[in-house]
Amino acid sequence: MKRLITVIAAAALAVGAAVVSVPAQAVSGAATTTADGSAKPYVPPPIHWGACSDPTLVRYGAQCGMVTVPLDYEHPHGALIHLAVSRLRHTTPQSAYQGVMLVNPGGPGGSGLVLSVLQGFVPHNAGKAYDWIGFDPRGVGSSVPALSCNGSYTSYDRPYYVPVTHGLENAWLTRTRDYAKACTRAGGSLLDHMKTTDNVADMESIRIALGQKRINFYGFSYGTYLGQVYATMHPDRVRRFVLDSNVDPRRVWYQANLDQDYAFDRNMGIYFDWVAKHDAVYGLGNDGQAVERTYYRILSYLRAHPQAGGTIGPDEWNDVFVNAGYYVYGWTDIATAFSAAVKRGDYRGIKALWDSANPQGPGADNGYAVYLATGCTDAPWPHSWAVWERDNWRVYDKAPFLTWNNAWFNAPCRTWTGETADEPVTVSGREVPPILLIDETYDAATPYAGSLEVRSRFPRSVLVEGVGGTTHAGSLSGVACTDNTVAAYLATGSLPERRPGRRSDRQCDPVPQPNPSAAAAASARSSTSSMRVAPSVR
Repeated sequence: MKRLITVIAAAALAVGAAVVSVPAQAVSGAATTTADGSAKPYVPPPIHWGACSDPTLVRYGAQCGMVTVPLDYEHPHGALIHLAVSRLRHTTPQSAYQGVMLVNPGGPGGSGLVLSVLQGFVPHNAGKAYDWIGFDPRGVGSSVPALSCNGSYTSYDRPYYVPVTHGLENAWLTRTRDYAKACTRAGGSLLDHMKTTDNVADMESIRIALGQKRINFYGFSYGTYLGQVYATMHPDRVRRFVLDSNVDPRRVWYQANLDQDYAFDRNMGIYFDWVAKHDAVYGLGNDGQAVERTYYRILSYLRAHPQAGGTIGPDEWNDVFVNAGYYVYGWTDIATAFSAAVKRGDYRGIKALWDSANPQGPGADNGYAVYLATGCTDAPWPHSWAVWERDNWRVYDKAPFLTWNNAWFNAPCRTWTGETADEPVTVSGREVPPILLIDETYDAATPYAGSLEVRSRFPRSVLVEGVGGTTHAGSLSGVACTDNTVAAYLATGSLPERRPGRRSDRQCDPVPQPNPSAAAAASARSSTSSMRVAPSVR
């Protein structure tokens, strides 16, 4: 999935390339064999908990440490790597303690170290009976090593996403191939051990290190797939799982990205209708289709006339608006910057939004590199460019907004060198206890059909739907119906009644669309720009 990192995840960027090797004899309880010759599970050494360096974790009083795990679980006496973990301990009496709650924010490649603080976001103090465990998956953030291939890969002056000429197409093919080569150099043997199944094995190591027979788990976005695969492989280790915005296990991963393209195009229509609804604030017209045409006119204009000192071209313009398809949280900021660009030729707001989402420099590509390292090896991808070209032009014809942006984002998988699985894990939850699924009807990053499919594969699961919503991974955002359902499940294990058919079991309001303030209206109308370098394109 394209950048499936929930907005509550803090990005902890770290640099590292070579696999750090620790002598196997330093690991207490390294795998041995039983009397019948079968392998015992790998047993990691104890976690040495200490102070955290992240300011948020310090403020919440968390503890931090490292879990030592094999690079390759089939060779536990070989190279070892280290997973960064955090812990917020339960505050209830020991008699009310409900075990550990691991959290994953998505990605793959999202840093989850800070997410132990979600303990306090669950209503009615229902999270306080658990030890919340945040962790950076292998290759991510503060874990050692952390993968980085080229920290300036997403810099300004990239070729236009839509390959309308052979020159643009060849430029992107070269660019994505070179990034894959850079990752081969940086990652080495790590790239052969970055699959979801490797992360599942790491979750098992964390469970063992914490002395738990079962785990609780809260997964967002790609984290739902991690939870699905863990539950499939270790159903007897599952206690209470909350999976928010579910990956469709039938579509991993090439087809899933094509599904996204249609879903984002639909969501942008919803967003442009919202902008038109608030014409009094943004002054872009009161017809959503006309607002959308304005978006595309500017995108075309920027091909020949980049703005903000030559930094904002059509790719940067598109990148900024993608977040409006993910979430409602940033709608007003994007609309304000959109209005300033259209009405006054002022692209400073667009540039600020792009810069904040696209850091540059050593290690800045950590999340993206791990995204590819996992996604490119979980399941086969087409190697033939003719297949990609055919499929993406077909989708672009109906859904132009994201298609080529998304295609090039994933194109390094064509030439990726990590060991690729023949087929993804066949997800099945038939032996899994009751779990809670959450999604919104028009989730674009993980389309709603995925949640329906996961519900069908986990026959004791219950699905809560944010009806009509477009926000991805939006639980614990203050919607009482959804968040109270989470709280009740974590407190007692109770779930809404499961209903017959392929449908949701409880319907809730979605994360609400924002209502622009009078202050925003005044700002949008009165601000002037010293950067006006082109006439209004509206």
